[in-house]
Amino acid sequence: MTTKYNIKNDELIDILITRLIIKNKNITSLDKIIFTKLENIKLQHINKKLNKIFPNGIEKFQKSITINYEPLQTLLIKQNFQEADKLTQQYLCQLANLQNKSTRKWLYFTDIFLLPADDLFIIDLLWQIYSNEQFGFFIQRKIWKKNNKNWDIFLNKIGWTNKGIMKRYPNDFIWTINAPKGHLPLFNQLRGTQVLSYLFEHHVWKEYDNN
Repeated sequence: MTTKYNIKNDELIDILITRLIIKNKNITSLDKIIFTKLENIKLQHINKKLNKIFPNGIEKFQKSITINYEPLQTLLIKQNFQEADKLTQQYLCQLANLQNKSTRKWLYFTDIFLLPADDLFIIDLLWQIYSNEQFGFFIQRKIWKKNNKNWDIFLNKIGWTNKGIMKRYPNDFIWTINAPKGHLPLFNQLRGTQVLSYLFEHHVWKEYDNN
């Protein structure tokens, strides 16, 4: 499977993502012009991206993020998915304040409540946009729900298990765009599915569900 882009239009979307999300700049007249130009193109994949990034339009767009996600954006644009996955896990631990409280590098289910909705939204958005909706937590959640929240079926569908046995990190996982849908980002399942279950129930996904 190959990822196809309309370069000029995607570059304009990158400008909006970088300015308004990564650098958290105030919306300018130029941003509005770019948004209107893209909106009027009437290409399905462009309109789909705009609706995902700006579900309520550019005028009402407002996100308050605590981390600079430009390094993640750069890795995803280059399709360096393994390093992007590592960085994503670091971000999640940072957002849960683990770096200040302990030396562990994984989340407990109680940590999920500490993840700010806007930051989680942006991390997932970057994964979805730069993988053409192949990867991302929300993509995983959709697969999970589609299979009646059956964890065995879900883990097999996204390629994390083989005949019910968890694959070994990192060599057994696929770090290219040709991986199964929802394969990335990874989440530590050695301690069970409770943490991922809480992540899938995070209130941030209601913003997707309602649009």
